[in-house]
Amino acid sequence: MIQRIQTVYLAIAIILLSIVTFGVEIVSFTNDTSRFTFSSYGITEYPIDSETVVSHHTFPIFISTIGLIMLCFICIMSYKNLKRQYKLGRTIFGLYFLFVVGIILLTIMGDKLIGTETSAREMGVGFILFVAGFPFTFLANTGIKRDKRLLSSLDRLR
Repeated sequence: MIQRIQTVYLAIAIILLSIVTFGVEIVSFTNDTSRFTFSSYGITEYPIDSETVVSHHTFPIFISTIGLIMLCFICIMSYKNLKRQYKLGRTIFGLYFLFVVGIILLTIMGDKLIGTETSAREMGVGFILFVAGFPFTFLANTGIKRDKRLLSSLDRLR
């Protein structure tokens, strides 16, 4: 189980998603009076001159990241059933793709969600970590597909 490359790729994706789940800043928006930070727990508004919280709007992205983490873990643990692991891998890749597109759209049109006009937009470490985990799910799928092809060729030889 641990010697297979897809396990390593899925474990890296789990680690990156776990860091994003802990509340790392994904995107921050700035206007003349406030700074808005978007993390996996929601949108928090800070005044520019201090770090006191003005308001916090819950936007639970952490539920989706925890769901992806659990799917990756289930995919790792279903190493004995390659067909199920392949289906789970494709599901993880599709869901992760949808979440990455959603985060990118939120980054582009996030000031409309807040309801104010922003002057600056900054990508945070959470955005980079969230997007960095996506290629690892693709590489895990190629590893699963390679194992499936190898086992089917061995079955033909028997």
